[in-house]
Amino acid sequence: MKAAAQGGVLVVTRHPQPGRSLARSALDTALATAAFEQPVNLLFLGAGVLQLLPEQDSSGVGVRNLRKVIDSMPLYDMEHCYVDAEAAARAGLTATDLPPGAILVDHKALRALFDNHRHILGF
Repeated sequence: MKAAAQGGVLVVTRHPQPGRSLARSALDTALATAAFEQPVNLLFLGAGVLQLLPEQDSSGVGVRNLRKVIDSMPLYDMEHCYVDAEAAARAGLTATDLPPGAILVDHKALRALFDNHRHILGF
């Protein structure tokens, strides 16, 4: 696992996208933090990994497809995001389905992410 920024902000998203404002709020918070040049990492945990499913169609619930926004994270100097490996496997996600720079993390690495951040924001 690539070392996370010590003392920064860890934004944890646990909700699937369609119809959930929490998924969008997590992503907006991470991007806003990065825009102010603060160290931030984004973790897709549990059902939150469903936001990473390729070719989502959220138009039926009237919300914007978050995957396109997730793919734009490098524009905000967010080169990496972290993905719960166990949840990704349950969802049928493979490494090729994940956005560029996504790092799959196991249970031990998840613990390290939580331990290495001063601030943790959960959505």
